[in-house]
Amino acid sequence: MTPTRRLAAIGLASAALLLGGCTTTGAIMSIAGASTDTSITWSMIKYVHEQLTEGDARACVLLNSVQRALSPRCGGFVPGSIVAADIGRTGLPECALALAVRDPRLWPAVPELLDKGARTTTCTLAPLVQLAQAEPCPDFASAAPATLRALKGLAETDRQSVHHDVMRMLSCPAARSAGLDSVFATWRARGALRADAIGFSPLGALSPDYLATSSFAADLEADGHTARAALGGYDGRLRPGFEEALRTSHWAALDWWLQRAPELANRVPPTQGNQLPWLPLARVLVPSFLAHPESQKDMVEYLLARGADPRQRLPSNADQSIVGFARQLKSPLQALLETPRAVPAPPAERVAVAPLHGAPKGE
Repeated sequence: MTPTRRLAAIGLASAALLLGGCTTTGAIMSIAGASTDTSITWSMIKYVHEQLTEGDARACVLLNSVQRALSPRCGGFVPGSIVAADIGRTGLPECALALAVRDPRLWPAVPELLDKGARTTTCTLAPLVQLAQAEPCPDFASAAPATLRALKGLAETDRQSVHHDVMRMLSCPAARSAGLDSVFATWRARGALRADAIGFSPLGALSPDYLATSSFAADLEADGHTARAALGGYDGRLRPGFEEALRTSHWAALDWWLQRAPELANRVPPTQGNQLPWLPLARVLVPSFLAHPESQKDMVEYLLARGADPRQRLPSNADQSIVGFARQLKSPLQALLETPRAVPAPPAERVAVAPLHGAPKGE
């Protein structure tokens, strides 16, 4: 910048400060008289604005079309606003699709990003995996039909979307209501769910509600998948299937697991080699473990009726039994554990299963 132009910039900066620190480009243009023939250039206006707002978030007017579309502070997405040339040079720290898919506020931009050339090949982690790990059961009902088609298309075409956490998300009640679970048939038909093709068990990935109410679990079992195989390690952050059913007091899903692996009422094997097994009866005594704390007594009775032994020693402390643990916690269920008796399983309607939205996140 020449000395004359720099002096003009300083003069504009001083004027802006005299106006109380208003530093929008519109204010500077008003001061400069940018609408007249004698106005300073737009590049000079941008320079002044950048100097005054150094360290602040860049003004929306200075962002390229992709940056602006993926910046909630710049207002709602405007259809047709994305310039295809900006897709390849977004200037963003990560791929545009990942940013758009994992934030439901940005979903309206997803169809246009895909139509104008955005691809998942530039993403370090599949966009749908990022969404599932951020929102295990998003509010798909609020998405426009075009957005739902785009998300479904991503699930069908991006191989990295065949993932434990994505399967949990797409089988949750909200996804099922939106028809997104139909991608499972596509995955299965092309062999993407074969045990030798994935790093997780589909049976362990399905949400408890889907496991208990759809026919898809039976299809997977017909393909050779088993409940016991689903108890091993897996690639994912969301909780294993049996633990999710236990935490959400989903009686039908718990019945499914215990019919196939009755030993789970007493002990659950670790998913990692450096972990210890855990005891469901001890876990449910901790009030914060259950998503529905009001189901605690029903859950203890349910496990006792299916063979859970309150005299078992804790894997982490061989000197303490489950009864002793209840005593330490001053649990109101201590007496029930000290005199165990066979009790009928509580009917499913006594405790609500996990809500449609806001299912607890993985740990």
